[in-house]
Amino acid sequence: MAINTHEKDTSAGTTPRCIALVGPYGSGKTSLLEALLARTDKVARQGTVAAGNTVGDGAPEARAHGMSVELNIADTDYLGDRFVFVDCPGSVEFLSEMDGALSGADVAVVVAEDDERKVPALQLILKALEARAIPRVLFLNKIDKSTRRVRDVLSLLQPASAVPLVLRQIPIWEDGQAAGFIDLALERAHVYHDKEPSSRIDMSDEDRLREHEARFTMLEHLADHDDDLMEALLEDIAPDRDQVFADLVNEMRDGLICPVFFGSAEHGNGVGRLLKALRHEGPGIDLLARRILGTRKRKALQVVKTLHTQHGGKLSIARVLDGEVCDGDSLFLNGDSDIKVSGLFSVFGQQAIKIATAGKGDLVALGRLDDVQTGDLLCFEPGRTSSLEEFEQRCPVLATAISASQRKDEVRLSTALAKLVEEDRSLTVSQNQTTAETLLSGQGEMHLRVAQERLAGKYGMDIAEHAPHVPYAETIRSSTKVRGRHKKQSGGHGQFGDVVLEIGPLPRGEGVQFTDTISGGVVPKQYIASVRDGVLDALRQGPLGFPVVDIGVCLTDGSYHSVDSSDQAFKMAGIQAIREGLPDCKPVLLEPVHKVVIACPSDTTARVNAIVSARRGQLLGFDARPGWPGWDEVQALMPEAEIGDLIVELRSATAGVASYTAHFDHLSELSGKAAALALQRSGKQAA
Repeated sequence: MAINTHEKDTSAGTTPRCIALVGPYGSGKTSLLEALLARTDKVARQGTVAAGNTVGDGAPEARAHGMSVELNIADTDYLGDRFVFVDCPGSVEFLSEMDGALSGADVAVVVAEDDERKVPALQLILKALEARAIPRVLFLNKIDKSTRRVRDVLSLLQPASAVPLVLRQIPIWEDGQAAGFIDLALERAHVYHDKEPSSRIDMSDEDRLREHEARFTMLEHLADHDDDLMEALLEDIAPDRDQVFADLVNEMRDGLICPVFFGSAEHGNGVGRLLKALRHEGPGIDLLARRILGTRKRKALQVVKTLHTQHGGKLSIARVLDGEVCDGDSLFLNGDSDIKVSGLFSVFGQQAIKIATAGKGDLVALGRLDDVQTGDLLCFEPGRTSSLEEFEQRCPVLATAISASQRKDEVRLSTALAKLVEEDRSLTVSQNQTTAETLLSGQGEMHLRVAQERLAGKYGMDIAEHAPHVPYAETIRSSTKVRGRHKKQSGGHGQFGDVVLEIGPLPRGEGVQFTDTISGGVVPKQYIASVRDGVLDALRQGPLGFPVVDIGVCLTDGSYHSVDSSDQAFKMAGIQAIREGLPDCKPVLLEPVHKVVIACPSDTTARVNAIVSARRGQLLGFDARPGWPGWDEVQALMPEAEIGDLIVELRSATAGVASYTAHFDHLSELSGKAAALALQRSGKQAA
């Protein structure tokens, strides 16, 4: 969705701006947030992730694993402007957290590093920004550890971006280390000081030559969208500096370029220059409001995250697009649904600080809006209005069967799971009726581990979990005719039901069919439905221990007693006939087979194909992933029994970025050693 950002953005510099910090896992986003807070004197001392004393990653699960597992929010002031930074997890397993944050962000700072292994992960993140037309700048972190020239690093990263990565700085090298930078827009040189602002210096003749070359390259990119600038370059006329800055601002906001800054978050280098760029060039709330509401003028809030606190109840994190909200105000959801704000808070790390009002641009927590979900648009006045933003629903790739260790806690577990799913849209809870299991599904091993840790730590749940059972079925290969007679005398009225059934296989996918050819009333009409119920009950578990499918059963004959026959008696006769007849029909095990589509970087496709083949998968082919340069889609048919931990092996082979979708395709016969192993794993034995 393209937006016109050449209109004057009156909100920039007058209202708080929301900056999303995004990037691959381990690129240094939390460290950058800490450096930004330290540079603006929001915190007295810059903490480190290793020491566990940063404002971000304050949750117990984040501290335990040394990685971000949820959004971290912190606000600060810089030169009279207010900024709200939202640090997003970088692991592919927690990208749904980023999805929510982007719906309230004015601009994104993409944190990357000189590591070719992380380029596919960077592309995942840039694709999300490009799809939603979110202005972005790239901060090349860990410049002190880079072993390549910056332009070479850009060449490495460029395939991940659909628009040019445009250098705004070049480094000043000293003994092979980046000792400072030259600003290509301002044509000024600065030298770094550890965790202190940089200082301006004069350029050497060598650095000035490098600056002229790099600046010309930057101007060439800008000239692709500015005919006047292109003409000035062709005529070797020095462009007006104001014109250059205007082009940098407009083309970044329009998503035509991605400016690149660099530094070291750990040492606080490059942080001040990044802040100045965000202050002067970053868009404000007006552009976000147009992206979400289009041309509609409405005072509203966009909900970006849902939290359930241990003592404060439910909190809805929302960005105020326009207007002012106060504690106790009424808001409207989906037309005329009037809901009242019960508590208003600003958020800083793990702290929620009670406030009285929040205005345009603020990112705040609203208390106890029970019916409100992440992604909802809350309006100040009644009238149906929906957000233009669409949240990507990420398909689960790993599941675990979960239950309360004690039966008395089953209701508590159900409530806790509902809260987890409300907080994290990429978690799902489902019931497998065939295996009678509650399945918790998510985006990977760590994702499910963190969810279980929250169940234990946050909700005090003692849980048991195991790999989900495969919903095998069974069918038959041959036909038979069998009589089932249920006769019992226990004083008074007895029980009598007598049926003759013809049992035979049906084509795959036909399910269960029950018919009758009764004539002459040998089985009274009122009892035929009972026979059918008995047949269906017996087919729920066949000789191999699984539901029987693709089978036809026909009631052809029988007898009854005028006094002792009953619905129950004929039901039991039907059950007895099926149980006696099925073992003679050559039962065979059926396993579910899914159509699987795997997305992976092209240079890993051969490895992915090998993984599929090793898991009894039938390769259907692969092709380029539409709209994803350098990626493939591998299509295959694969038994569900082999899909369980597939994502673990795929991620290991693709630097953690592969994903897949799987949908049931058909049931396939399973025999020999494979069937014996399946029965063993399921705790069954062939009859």
